[in-house]
Amino acid sequence: MTTAPSESPSASEQPWTVRRVLEWTTAHLKKHGSDTPRLDAEILLAHARHCPRIQLYTHFDDPLDEEVRGVMRGLVQRRAKAEPVAYLVGEREFFSLSFRVTSDVLIPRPDTETLVLEVLDLAKSIESPRILDLCTGSGCVAIAVAKNAKTSRLTAADISDKAIAIARENAARHKVDERMEFVESDLFQGLPPDSKFDIIASNPPYIPSAEIDQLDAEVAKHEPRLALDGGADGLDVLRKIIEAAPRFAKVNAHLLLEFTPEQADALTEIVAAHGGYDDILIRKDLALRPRILRARFR
Repeated sequence: MTTAPSESPSASEQPWTVRRVLEWTTAHLKKHGSDTPRLDAEILLAHARHCPRIQLYTHFDDPLDEEVRGVMRGLVQRRAKAEPVAYLVGEREFFSLSFRVTSDVLIPRPDTETLVLEVLDLAKSIESPRILDLCTGSGCVAIAVAKNAKTSRLTAADISDKAIAIARENAARHKVDERMEFVESDLFQGLPPDSKFDIIASNPPYIPSAEIDQLDAEVAKHEPRLALDGGADGLDVLRKIIEAAPRFAKVNAHLLLEFTPEQADALTEIVAAHGGYDDILIRKDLALRPRILRARFR
């Protein structure tokens, strides 16, 4: 099939139905390197039609009008150039919640749900926990915690004012904004010096600078480098957090840090060498890879 779904079929051709557009788009995206071409096609077409994805399956034989085909063509062209689906549709699900995302924030990933689970595990034993989420991005970690820890109060900090604006919007969407504070801050610098927290959590930039351009094109070319670049060994921002965090910790507070699995040993050594932490543990994600460092402040 050579005709794109946005073009008008000739009189002898079949109409561009939901089924036909999905089949054409799946083949096209597969040819252009998508790992999940059918899923991508479904998400994009549901977005173009303003309908739930499941509705595609009950309307397989519905013809698509020119407006929908035109929107779909634009989305498919951009996806074929490795632009992430989440940015194309402006949404991503995380911890069973939908978050608005733009190219100003990292796309939330399932691996980071492990960080939320660890925060919630600690928060359940604290009456009204005060929690800090550094490098909040879309706000997905802080907001997921706020939705599930009803007595918690959260501070979400990010160096990017655009990220803070998106996090605020997501908090309002999920009706947790009254229990959240948003701070434009380079790590701890913008926080009041007397701020104290029961839990300090972060999914910071941790990709080694030289490796960013070797990542999948949709990450390397489209996601914000500021949120990816962790310096020469990927540990620069993590070191800064480990060094400064004790000044903002309550008694018996905890630090939780996300990292890439290859950094587990080096990060554990950094935390142990600091001298301000006890009970250092590494937690694994759902794929059983080291993902979260958990430590108690002395």
